[in-house]
Amino acid sequence: MSRTPPPTIVMVPGLRDHMPDHWQTILANTIANCRSVPPLEKDRLNRRAQVAALDEVLSDIRGPVVLVAHSAGVMTTVHWAQRHHRPVKGALLAAPPDFERRLPEGYPTPETLAGNGWTPTPRTPLPFPSIVAASTNDPLAHADRVAGLARAWGSRLVVLGPVGHLNPASGYGAWPRAEAFVRELAGASPGVSATRPAPGQTP
Repeated sequence: MSRTPPPTIVMVPGLRDHMPDHWQTILANTIANCRSVPPLEKDRLNRRAQVAALDEVLSDIRGPVVLVAHSAGVMTTVHWAQRHHRPVKGALLAAPPDFERRLPEGYPTPETLAGNGWTPTPRTPLPFPSIVAASTNDPLAHADRVAGLARAWGSRLVVLGPVGHLNPASGYGAWPRAEAFVRELAGASPGVSATRPAPGQTP
């Protein structure tokens, strides 16, 4: 009897997250059978180009896949899911930004994001199980807006607490819980409950 191969883990970074000290990079160097969507040399802000880059990586993979997206990579993933039908085992969607509201200074404006195809944000259910990992003090998205996206996508919402944007600027670095989420998604079924860390627990 043939056995189903273990899923390939595909990292979907945000627009500025190809950094050696980012938790996605650390996780990619820790787990087996992992691929990453490479950084674009041009058109980095273009939604079509980012979706095409993800689809190109996925087109080379046979067998099950788990997506691990952070920040704008979450938006790349949900836009990809609107247009492509490759089976996906599950997706970890960490710290999705709110591209429909003005972001802090230094980030693209709503007009720039709209002109590059990022808005409106898709709000149809995802065709695969997913976990939205949300911060309560993310400077790029209010927690209530992220919770609304999780509901629209049919995702399980996990509230991490005050972890900023879950990036090196917020102190992450390694994020050990990500590997547990990946293991869960490798054999997960969809859920709708929200989970909060216990006091003092690492997000």
